[in-house]
Amino acid sequence: MRVDEFDFTLPPERIADRPVTPREAAKMLIVRDGISDATVGDLPDFLEAGDVLVFNDTKVIPARLRGMRRTAKIEVTLHKNVSSDTWHAFAKPAKKLKTGDIIEFSDGFSALVSQKLDGGEVVLAFNAAGPELMEKLVSYGEIPLPPYISSIRPVDEQDKEDYQTVFAREEGAVAAPTAGLHFTPELLARIADKGVKTVATTLHVGAGTFLPVKAYDTRDHKMHAEYGLITDEAAAALNEVRQNGGRIISVGTTSLRLLESATDENGVVHPFNDETDIFITPGYQFKAVDVLMTNFHLPKSTLFMLVSAFAGLEEMKAAYAHAIENEYRFYSYGDSSLLFRKSS
Repeated sequence: MRVDEFDFTLPPERIADRPVTPREAAKMLIVRDGISDATVGDLPDFLEAGDVLVFNDTKVIPARLRGMRRTAKIEVTLHKNVSSDTWHAFAKPAKKLKTGDIIEFSDGFSALVSQKLDGGEVVLAFNAAGPELMEKLVSYGEIPLPPYISSIRPVDEQDKEDYQTVFAREEGAVAAPTAGLHFTPELLARIADKGVKTVATTLHVGAGTFLPVKAYDTRDHKMHAEYGLITDEAAAALNEVRQNGGRIISVGTTSLRLLESATDENGVVHPFNDETDIFITPGYQFKAVDVLMTNFHLPKSTLFMLVSAFAGLEEMKAAYAHAIENEYRFYSYGDSSLLFRKSS
């Protein structure tokens, strides 16, 4: 499909730079045989006993670092862990770097540019590894807010709390699974009271999620790979729900991409411990997920393509037009939607 088929006009004032308080007070657009308005706090009303909510328990790390290569200022955003001391990263300005350069981030903390890749990407070998490297990132890094927020205002202390979900456990993401940002312990308790189960999976979201689609045709776009994990126990719980007639509700596109990567043609979810670069566009046959909760995405983005595949392109264009007209807040700190899978 042509990428421009997924374009729409978004007024800048619709981009949220802070979340609402409390988190579950955010609006939630319901897309099921039409469009209706609700709030995230209403979510239990759309769930049934025997359903399962699938969360992504990844935790955002302070993955943005600012340093110097001799006299040049360099900013890097880590996006893919290779080993205990090595990461793929996007560098700005990448043209000032060459293989073999050392980037100094602080006294005694540095990284070697071991490779230069396409699109401003580099491979960095740090002089710290494992837990020591994580300590250095906590000391000298910052939360890597998406470009559409960091271009509006600087990162601050509040973002350290706002840009993590309440169920963040596994360190490794450089972007939040933003649908999960709406949940509070109180909302989770009400969901449990409804007889709805929850299952945690892990997909370490990479900075590649923010990269623009530069291809003319979706067939020519290559997704960045991200590491995902579904344990034996999680897979068994999901299959049990499906066997008992319950629905699988994915909280976020990250959980959905992982579930679809791990599910076979018969709808059986298998344990998964690997990378996935699955790219979902209209025409894809969903195997695992029945309902998707997700925020509002960028024009011509892979995520808008995904939701269009799930709920229908024309339906999502109408839903987004309604959201813009009714002052929904877009992107990572914005409002939510609850999408019911369109029958093929």
